[in-house]
Amino acid sequence: MSRTADLEHVLGRSVSRETLERLEAFDAALLKWSLAINLIAKATRSESWSRHILDSAQLYPLAPTDFRHWCDLGAGGGLPGLVIACLATEDNPGARITLVESDARKAAFLATAARQLDLAVTVLRDRIEKVAPQRADILSARALAALPLLLDYAHRHLDPQGMALLPKGRNAAQEVEDARQSWHFDLEITPSRADPEGAILVLRNLRPLDGTR
Repeated sequence: MSRTADLEHVLGRSVSRETLERLEAFDAALLKWSLAINLIAKATRSESWSRHILDSAQLYPLAPTDFRHWCDLGAGGGLPGLVIACLATEDNPGARITLVESDARKAAFLATAARQLDLAVTVLRDRIEKVAPQRADILSARALAALPLLLDYAHRHLDPQGMALLPKGRNAAQEVEDARQSWHFDLEITPSRADPEGAILVLRNLRPLDGTR
């Protein structure tokens, strides 16, 4: 399939030429910067469109169309944060997109790419546990940490009525079991459209089992 068809498959809808071109420009920037800093694994660079862009884009249709604030933790190379920003520019231009990244070089890439792509995003260069609580209605994190620790981060930055979208690999079921030892959450599992062994965990009503907030 063409890139347009692949993108429309994971989104479940048509996309404009402007959105496709913005995502392709981001993909090119990601590959260029990855020659100097470790944004994506070398083994995946030849498949960056499918392994990274499409894998990130599939989170977008799982969120409400009118989300107000999307926060991506450990944003790294902008996956999924900058992909989400590219898609929201056309569909939800009033939304806030916040990217949290402690690594100075990766944060510099995020800021530069956002400026070049004319994306309205905020890059916070600090550790996740030190950034002021974001109260985001949508929170994402890709390849950041095992679920028990990830939920500790999510609890700090997610609005009580918000939703976390967390891509996971083949060990997703075990991570969920481990996380339920400390956390209550309502869970939906969506099979990944980009990774046959992957899944997206959709979590709501997150709270610690000890009753604290």
